[in-house]
Amino acid sequence: MTRRPTRRTTAAESHHGPGTPVDRVSGARIGPPRPATGPIAILATATVATPLGEMLLRASPRGLREVCWPAVAAGDRQARGRGGLADSAEPELHARGHAASAAAQLAEYFAGTRTTFELALDPLGTPFQLATWEILRTIPFGATISYADQARRLGDPRKARAVGSANGKNPLPIVVPCHRVIGSGGGLVGFAAGTAAKAWLLEHERDVAAQSPAVAAAR
Repeated sequence: MTRRPTRRTTAAESHHGPGTPVDRVSGARIGPPRPATGPIAILATATVATPLGEMLLRASPRGLREVCWPAVAAGDRQARGRGGLADSAEPELHARGHAASAAAQLAEYFAGTRTTFELALDPLGTPFQLATWEILRTIPFGATISYADQARRLGDPRKARAVGSANGKNPLPIVVPCHRVIGSGGGLVGFAAGTAAKAWLLEHERDVAAQSPAVAAAR
């Protein structure tokens, strides 16, 4: 009987799984959906008051998992505890730290004192969604691109509709700025929280950028 060669698994793959992409900004590994069971399912939560309403944040021990709009947060108050059971207190502490950092940085964003986020992220999505969301993170503060532009950056301008669908499933709005993608004609389309919220965010960023020459130059 011929023995098939075995592939040696690296230490990183034994923890995250083979072929898992790496977030180029935070260095954290982000990958396909994982089962919502076991220690990694621990989710710490935090809330942040914003001009658009109170937002709910969820974080895993790996990083920020979700930023929920006020309508979602209001209907999900019971999720403000943790999900799953920890083998030790350490994973929960990491999750709580990620949630608290995200709340603080979002408060700074809305106050006009922060234009970039420095957070470990742990979104759940398909490989195509993760690649689409990664493009969003390259759009400068105060700038916009079209869905067609985003599709071209992914390598296929014909996928503008698929890009729009992936953006609509972005679990980390504002932090991963899907609001900076607009229609080819400049219309504010395709935003989970509604076009009024999208218009507010873009206007807020334009106002902040106008008061900061360095931010305006980077657009």
